[in-house]
Amino acid sequence: MCGRFVIAGSKADLVDAFDVDETVTAEVERSWNVAPTDVVQLVVERLHPETGELTRRLEPARWGLIPSWAKSASVGARMINARSETVLEKPSFRAAALRRRAIVPADGYYEWRRNDDGSKTPIYLHGPDTTHLGFAGLYEFWRDPSTVSAAEPQGTWVVSCTIITRPASDALDRIHDRTPVIVPAALYSEWLDPRTDSRPAVQELLDAIPDPHLVPRVVGSRVGSVRNNGPDLIEPLPDESDDQRSPEETSP
Repeated sequence: MCGRFVIAGSKADLVDAFDVDETVTAEVERSWNVAPTDVVQLVVERLHPETGELTRRLEPARWGLIPSWAKSASVGARMINARSETVLEKPSFRAAALRRRAIVPADGYYEWRRNDDGSKTPIYLHGPDTTHLGFAGLYEFWRDPSTVSAAEPQGTWVVSCTIITRPASDALDRIHDRTPVIVPAALYSEWLDPRTDSRPAVQELLDAIPDPHLVPRVVGSRVGSVRNNGPDLIEPLPDESDDQRSPEETSP
């Protein structure tokens, strides 16, 4: 599962990291505690209807996919994640999986490790270096019926997204049994290309994405409240040096 994450890079950082051609957002709002229904950034590719050329764009979206047929935006809060095992079958996700794949940039994400005594410890997971992570995502367009009026007969369109997850590898499942699907830079173009639109081809794309190499860091409990934000949330707790090692180093 991915229920909270960090995006601390600027728009220029993301444009460079994901080789973006154009943006439709003034600036990226940095957050160290991104929560469901917050605005996040998407990297998408759109096909020009006349030239057939692909344009890679950075644009905002609401986290929590709202299917085009939904009657209310509230359904999106339950659709922040899509399971890789069923994403091509579930009615809420299958059309987007074929035609509207995206990358959700992040610096890292949080999971809560369940301890033997029943308590939970917040863990910040990030890459082995300072590069951004690219979560495999899907996006959808939804027309808000509450905004339809004489002046706006079509109403307002809402862009929303979800993050695909898969079973965690042996190195990570001691923290949580699922992990976001993280697209390596070498596969960005293949994942984003909207011309790949058959179920076998998309399944092959998902299967080709390797398990991520992530570094865990025990952090403070303040991250548990969405009211808290700031770079201090990802600072390691004192005397937690054992948890600074990678899962491969800490697994038996």
